[in-house]
Amino acid sequence: MHRSPKLYLVFGTLIFLLVSGRVMAQDSLMQFNAEQVLEIVRKHHPIARQTNIGIEQSRADILIARGAFDPVIGAYVSKKTFGGTNYYNQTSPQLSIPTWFGIEIHSGLENLTGSRLDPTMTAGKSSYVGVTIPLAKDLLMDKRRAFLKQARIFNTMAVTEQRAVVNDLLMNAMETYWLWVRAYQTFKIVENNVAVNQRRMELVRRAYTNGERPAIDTTEALTQLQSFQYQQNEKWLAFQNAGLELSAFLWTKDNQPYVLPVSVIPQDGWENETNINSFNTQLDGLLSIASKTHPEIQLYDAKLDVLDIEKRLKFQLLLPKADFTYNHLSKGYGIVSSEYVTPLFDNNYRYGFKFGLPLRLSEGRGEYRKAKLKIEAANLDLDQKRLAVELKVKSYYNELTNLKAQIALQSNNYLNYQQLVRAEGMLFQNGESSLFLINTRENKALEAQEKLVELKTKYYKTIYALQWSAGLLAL
Repeated sequence: MHRSPKLYLVFGTLIFLLVSGRVMAQDSLMQFNAEQVLEIVRKHHPIARQTNIGIEQSRADILIARGAFDPVIGAYVSKKTFGGTNYYNQTSPQLSIPTWFGIEIHSGLENLTGSRLDPTMTAGKSSYVGVTIPLAKDLLMDKRRAFLKQARIFNTMAVTEQRAVVNDLLMNAMETYWLWVRAYQTFKIVENNVAVNQRRMELVRRAYTNGERPAIDTTEALTQLQSFQYQQNEKWLAFQNAGLELSAFLWTKDNQPYVLPVSVIPQDGWENETNINSFNTQLDGLLSIASKTHPEIQLYDAKLDVLDIEKRLKFQLLLPKADFTYNHLSKGYGIVSSEYVTPLFDNNYRYGFKFGLPLRLSEGRGEYRKAKLKIEAANLDLDQKRLAVELKVKSYYNELTNLKAQIALQSNNYLNYQQLVRAEGMLFQNGESSLFLINTRENKALEAQEKLVELKTKYYKTIYALQWSAGLLAL
């Protein structure tokens, strides 16, 4: 046995370039473990990659929402000439800067000339700087702030949703992996039995040739051998098909599907998975972690945050629209020239106040009520999800505990069958038993060994399922 620096396997003209890591090679077989499967799925599976696209899209939405706070520069140019008379010629560049708290700062220049000007306008060059302040509606929350806050939460949700999707994906991969391990170990059991019966067949033939055994014993030995050979073919087919099922989760770094060759087998010591040793299998600890960090629960928490922002935004519909605008005015383009700096409402200013309030507030009351009902429904969904996660963790924990006890019983059961087979073999050598009894004992021992492998692989799969139920598999 030796270790190679990367997981490379030449099969025909294909190269196994799934993941960098250490694998063990023995003769011409390459050995594969659960940790390597998890690493491949995390890095290269298309579903895992697609979740990254969702995260990038949510980041783009944040950028879009931030656009509402971008400074805006603009200009107004107007001119009127009629009957040879220059009525007016107006040029007004301006800059508007929205702020987080709903206050908007604006500044601009004006150049107004002509013979028939609006008397409320200032002829010549002038400038201004001012603010618009919402006094009721949009003061504490407005659409710009709501959309940006929600976009940030959606980004967090995209990351959390990625965890949820990858958590499910890895569990499906592990379920398939342990079925593949079971298929291979079952095949090896039958293969070993075929080898044992081939040797027994030769011994019986020699004994018959030497006149020590009747001819019917050779038929009995051959029948048992053929039965195991038939099972060997079936088990080999099952292993091949299990490998194809596992291949559905194996993709190369170039986004190409990969078919796992039959020359790749589960690693030796599959019953001592190093990855499993680091798992938390304590019920109280898993329940505590799941209630706080399970991605599906966190998605509901984030949804509630989004709905809370929506409720606060809808509450603004119950408030009157009251906006105050103030501009400080200056002659020429010296916006803050000391010559024109005066107290706010003393000189060189312009202000405006705009007020509006729907008399019945029907829209506001309806929208606010609907927002609260959405939160109530989401809280009920969250309670159900918490319960479902808790029950799932407890269910897999109970199954794990039961499987541990069953494995102990089945191990003793298998050892007892082995002793019976050995004892029957000794009796047979002493002429006190028959091949029929040996075969019967051997068949029972085979069934017990296959059952033991089934229980062990199910046990390890359940350990991964326990991590999955707590939302930890994708961490």
